Amino acid sequence: MARQNTIFESAHKGDFDLIKNRLEEDPSLLSKVDENDRILLHWCSVGGSFKLATLLVELGSPIDPRDDTDTTPLILASSAGHAEIVNLLLEKGANVNHQSCEGHSALQYAASKGWLSICLKLLEYKANINICDKRGATPLHRAASKGNLEIVRLLIENGGLLNVNARDVYGCTALHLACEEDRQDVAKLLVQNGGDLDSKNRDGLTPLELCTMHLKKALEIIKSKIH
Repeated sequence: MARQNTIFESAHKGDFDLIKNRLEEDPSLLSKVDENDRILLHWCSVGGSFKLATLLVELGSPIDPRDDTDTTPLILASSAGHAEIVNLLLEKGANVNHQSCEGHSALQYAASKGWLSICLKLLEYKANINICDKRGATPLHRAASKGNLEIVRLLIENGGLLNVNARDVYGCTALHLACEEDRQDVAKLLVQNGGDLDSKNRDGLTPLELCTMHLKKALEIIKSKIH
């Protein structure tokens, strides 16, 4: 016999009518937690039902509850790419700079996953552009290593606040990571905007020493034109 879905699984699936009926019967379910300390809004934010998220918020759901990894619904929605829910949570006062137990923020996840519109909205709500996780990685590190060119461009163009040469705990800048992953367009853009080709990581390596020969030549040409 198949196991009956829990109310949390129903929230993940976006079963609006079932959740609405259950909450009418028992309003306390709105803030009930599962074994991972997640409430309905956590699971709805992962699943992506904007209609259900709106209902939960209108009924008074906590906006910034933390699960057992200190992750909030905003972080989950940002990671999953659900822009409408991100907008809703921000409008209702969600903490844009909250970090999980590993130091991950909504902007870090959106930058890593390539969700440009979500990054734009988070920055509009004053997300810390240089926020770093426990390994020292910033949103720029995450976007550069994944080759998310448009997000790297967005971060660079965001009011001059970006530390383009921020180092992680390994001493690597975003340029190190772009070169190591052969993200050629990202590496070129970083160098054009102050990325330091001479910066050494903890192993004593510069970005150029992590490049393919083709990329190394291209970056050296860009550097020569700047200087």
